[in-house]
Amino acid sequence: MAAPARARPDAGDAPAPAPAPGAAEPPPATEGATAAAAAAGNDTTGPDQKQPQEQAEPQELDWWQTAVIYQIYPRSFKDSNGDGIGDLNGITEKVDFLKELGVDAVWLSPIFKSPMVDFGYDISDFTDVDPVFGTLQDFDRLLEKLHSVDIRLLLDFVPNHSSDRHPWFEQSVRRVQPYADYYVWADGRPDPRNPKRRLPPNNWLSVFGGPAWTWHPVRGQFYLHQFAAAQPDLNYTNPSVTKDMEAVLQFWLERGVDGFRVDAVPYLVEDELLRDEEPAPGAEAEGVLPGEHASLAHTRTQHLPATRALLAAWRARLDAHSRTDGRTRLMMVEAYGEREQVMRYFGDSAAPGAHFPFNFALLAANNATTSHDLRDAVDQWMDNMPPGGWPNWLLGNHDQPRVATRVGPELADAMNMLSLLLPGTAVVYMGEELGMEDGPVAWEQTVDPPGRNAGPQRFAKFSRDPERTPFQWDDSANAGFAPAGVRPWLPVAPSYRTVNAEIQARFPVSHLQVFRRLVKLRGSPVAQRGALNLQTPSASLLAFARELAGVETLLVVINLAPEDAMADLVTSFGGELPEFLSVVIPSINSGLRIGQQVLSKEVKLPSKASVVLSTKKP
Repeated sequence: MAAPARARPDAGDAPAPAPAPGAAEPPPATEGATAAAAAAGNDTTGPDQKQPQEQAEPQELDWWQTAVIYQIYPRSFKDSNGDGIGDLNGITEKVDFLKELGVDAVWLSPIFKSPMVDFGYDISDFTDVDPVFGTLQDFDRLLEKLHSVDIRLLLDFVPNHSSDRHPWFEQSVRRVQPYADYYVWADGRPDPRNPKRRLPPNNWLSVFGGPAWTWHPVRGQFYLHQFAAAQPDLNYTNPSVTKDMEAVLQFWLERGVDGFRVDAVPYLVEDELLRDEEPAPGAEAEGVLPGEHASLAHTRTQHLPATRALLAAWRARLDAHSRTDGRTRLMMVEAYGEREQVMRYFGDSAAPGAHFPFNFALLAANNATTSHDLRDAVDQWMDNMPPGGWPNWLLGNHDQPRVATRVGPELADAMNMLSLLLPGTAVVYMGEELGMEDGPVAWEQTVDPPGRNAGPQRFAKFSRDPERTPFQWDDSANAGFAPAGVRPWLPVAPSYRTVNAEIQARFPVSHLQVFRRLVKLRGSPVAQRGALNLQTPSASLLAFARELAGVETLLVVINLAPEDAMADLVTSFGGELPEFLSVVIPSINSGLRIGQQVLSKEVKLPSKASVVLSTKKP
């Protein structure tokens, strides 16, 4: 990857009228569109204008390397039966929407049988569907419908813990073999102030707040739970646990799924000596309270070396199944941590791990982010992947504030341009294509365990409910998520009247239309295999080029500033650029039209606007 540099913009070319939230009236011009625009749904012709100095031989990429993977949080996507909770049949109803969106795979957050203490991440049966979402037959119909339109289906695999109502745990409590050691049990320490009372064996803390140990009176021991007390940690020092969890993977593979997202990977293995963890440096100065998870440095409970052996075994299981029909089953993993820790989850040639661990670098983007911050986030991932590593980009998920909330809705198109046109796999959280923001959720409406545990004064800091509010389908009651008169499990964001899929599909200039064009453009050779040249013309301007010998160059320019700016791309990228560039995909606030010609030395962008350009002549 070329080293980054810089560029800058001023006023926009004949700005169009300001669009409504998420949509705008003026249609884009389509005459004179470039070759890259053809990939985005517009006709083009013309010779190459720029080629990188060096290019590797084109390689055939596997499906997941060029994919847009769309995360659905099922509870919040579409309610088909009027109980206020999204379900599998609701997703099936919307497969046509997903096809029109252009996504290649759908990843479902947990749909398994669960008491729903953590809304599906506390699993009581790993091989059945919870009735709130439907049945195994409903799952089969969804899978068949997705496959019929060439969309793959990925499931969450939650191996760190089960529900405390799982039969394994219920038998482990009673020391029934072979389940007695399926979980992490400890005697604890005597309480010096009360000899009849036991204290937890160490100072480990739950991610959801408070001790990571709960006393079970029937067993007469503490059990470990790195999340809610209703989510006891499985014991991977027991080979039977490993075997049974591999059987879970095999069950779903044989049912036809195309891969998995592995949940909470850093927590899978703990220090067997149960030693205390040290205080986290600087935590108190950052306002972290004692008893909150961030108050400790988690060197005994996260990222232990044995974790990678588990991943290698699961990857081997997926690869073996892939060899039966030649279709790759994908394994992507969730692992928050230091960059070096996360990169280890790729594994190596001797023991492959994940196809990729999630790249969370862009989750730090907010309304104070500079172009240098974004450049550094991209560089640090691209420059530190191990040999054979493949990049991926995501802007949000069900556990993090939405990107349009963090950076502002004006930059929704810009952030989608970044995640969809950087080299690698794109992972999209439902609603990002609309510029959806977090919905307001009051304390009285809060249901998320870490939010409830934090109490009414601090719940907003910890609750994940706002990013999980229902998908906004239209401007009818409940945003079309659930029938009128039904109370959704979380309140619908009030923005649904102007930010919804139906209105954005009707208008030719909207976040949804920009997203669709970007996804289509990803199918072009330069977007799939082109080299990356990343520049920072100024602290508020980010520009990058995708370059591939023999085809046009794509350039993306983003203005992060609250004022207009102008980028001199000739200075930023060198004198080989043509005098004029063609607009391929403009953001809805750019004032630019598809097919419009702009001076490469004077690319003018209004505040928070962005554009995809091509070197192809009209």
